[in-house]
Amino acid sequence: MKKTLVAAGLASLMSTAAHADVVGLYIGAQIWDNAAEGIFGESGQQRDFNLGDEQQGSYFIAVEHPIPLIPNMRIDSTTLDTTGSTLITEPLEFDDQNFASGAQVAASFDVSYIDYTLYYELFDNGVFSFDFGLTARDFDGDVTLRSQVTSNDSSGNPVSNTIEGTINTSEIVPMLYASTEIGLMFTGLSLFANGNFLSIDDHTLYDYQLGVNYAVVDNIAIDVNVQAGYRSVKLELDDLDDLYSDLEFDGVFAGVTVHF
Repeated sequence: MKKTLVAAGLASLMSTAAHADVVGLYIGAQIWDNAAEGIFGESGQQRDFNLGDEQQGSYFIAVEHPIPLIPNMRIDSTTLDTTGSTLITEPLEFDDQNFASGAQVAASFDVSYIDYTLYYELFDNGVFSFDFGLTARDFDGDVTLRSQVTSNDSSGNPVSNTIEGTINTSEIVPMLYASTEIGLMFTGLSLFANGNFLSIDDHTLYDYQLGVNYAVVDNIAIDVNVQAGYRSVKLELDDLDDLYSDLEFDGVFAGVTVHF
């Protein structure tokens, strides 16, 4: 709730500033068709839960201004929500819950993050642009493992019980941000790439996209652009609130951006 209020407050400030005719306001949204693969769990007990392919939504809002030394601002929101299951062949402990060898364990991976980015437009000549900055990636979500166990009561009747463990993630991780775009003159098309990157002892993360942009509307009042491309997210986490993972989500996306 707090994150929602912060994002809404910043968005309101951006919208107010945009009407001062000295800044540009960008609002965009995407549908991302991704496949997930990799392992996760607690330390030393990571497993492949055969996470399913999903369509994920994401959006962003950004403001750029002509004031020197003061960085531009951008907020991105992404959700990684998928499920899977596996038959474990060794005992597994997760959130102080013990899953026995031979159990069918269902997994729910529901982790979202909001990127708060401050960046500078280092170069822009109308054909080629390059931005660079810093991002605070604010993780929030939960990962759950669940299994049904059947045992006999004192009368010998079968009884089904549910074993469930959940790890909640909530941590801010700093990352580098870079973005570039190359216009193809007289076509309305441009090629772009952007992403966030981090590699330190306990985490290796990246989140990048490559694609093509087409200007549907381009006038003094408003610009409307549609995009298509490829996006990849890497989550190699070492003790993010007791969560360890080596996961990758990747696939094609389509989106739209409006510039006021």
